[in-house]
Amino acid sequence: MLDIIKMEAEITKLAAETAKLNREGRWYPVAVASALMGAGAALMGAFLALSKLIVG
Repeated sequence: MLDIIKMEAEITKLAAETAKLNREGRWYPVAVASALMGAGAALMGAFLALSKLIVG
């Protein structure tokens, strides 16, 4: 009987961990896209600053 209760608790814990991983996995593409957009903006800002120095 105790083994069954312990196994049910482990199953519940695994289900909760799986749900957490699934939730976090949905945000991964958003984080990557945000990082790429930020890097692009930084490069564009550096390019514009450099072009102002060159042009005068």
